[in-house]
This record gives sequence, structure tokens and C-alpha cells, in this order.
Amino acid sequence: MNLPIHPIMEQSFAVIDREIGKHNFNLAEYAIVRRVIHSTADFEFAQLIRFSEGAIASGIKAIQQQTPIITDVGMVKQGVAGMVAKTFGNSLIAAVEQVSEALPGKTRTETGLIQCFEQYPGAIYVIGNAPTALLALCAQLPCLPIQPALVIGAPVGFISVSESKEALAQTSVPQIYVEGRKGGSPVAAAILNALMVLAWENQAVTG
Repeated sequence: MNLPIHPIMEQSFAVIDREIGKHNFNLAEYAIVRRVIHSTADFEFAQLIRFSEGAIASGIKAIQQQTPIITDVGMVKQGVAGMVAKTFGNSLIAAVEQVSEALPGKTRTETGLIQCFEQYPGAIYVIGNAPTALLALCAQLPCLPIQPALVIGAPVGFISVSESKEALAQTSVPQIYVEGRKGGSPVAAAILNALMVLAWENQAVTG
């Protein structure tokens, strides 16, 4: 059973389908790319989004198993809360909201992310704002035998942003990320929302 889609979103998807031109995405990848373009009105994301092998399948399986979802900031959490509630009801945690004070030399988001990784190493991690949080996550990955089910890396900005995504790309964790400076909370939320729709529809087909 497909999730209901608002007529305006349906019309927007039709416009994107007409304008995107030729591409090499498979159906699942395109569903994610299309939702990001819908959220940003920026077709350049079709050239910037990267998928590691098996990342989408890993994300779908984890969502269906109600694996906790850890976001870096509250805006990403709010951007996915509605879809989480309509589908699998995964626990949804914003790292920045888990701590009241930052560790010395670290941001509050980075501190909260490190704490979440210690508690939920196998979670789905969605980074849409803080490159420091993504760098902290990448630094923690070699330390524990349990790896995240998926990391979505889409921080935005100028300082440490590209570097954080490059650090993610050097890891073997299942990942979806946006190359370069572009990204942001709406982009990260769009990627996860698209994955949740895919997980729901996949369950409806196979369940």
C-alpha cells in the first residue's frame, strides 16, 4: 500500500521528471534524488548525491526493523517526524538535545553525537547541519565493532563541510552523502523521508 501523496507534490514530481533529463539512477536512487530536488528546487543535487553500494538496502532494512534514528539537530528531527509517525515509528533522537553543555573544545552537537554513538552504535545517523558532528562520527567508527546501519551526510556551509563528507567517503559504513558545500537540514530530511517511503512500499510488496 502506497503512502498518500499531496497533489502539489505529485505535480512537482512530474515537473522534475520532465526536466531532469537523462540519468543513470536506479528506481530507489531516483526516488531519493527526486525528493531532494523537490525540497530544494535545485537540480544540481542530481550530480552531487552519492550512494555507497548497498546503502539504500541497509537503510530500508534498518527502518523496517525500527532501528533508532539519530539526527544532528532538531530541524532534521522535525523534518522527518511526520513520516516516521506515519510509517514505522522509529525512535527519533536529536543529538544536540541530549546534552546541556559541550565537552571542552567541542560543539554541543558534536558532544551529543558522541554520546548517541556510544548508546546506539547501530543506529541510522542523519547529519544535515553540523560538519563537526559528522567528523566526530567518522572518528568514532573504527572504535566499536558495531557500525551504523546508515549514515546520511549532508551538512551545509563553508568550514569543514567538504572535509567531513570526504572523511565519511573514506569509511566503509553504508552511506548516502552530498558532495561539496551544499546540503542542509531539508536535504538530509528529504533523503530519510524518501527512504522511509521506500521502506514502507517495499514492506507492502513483500509483506
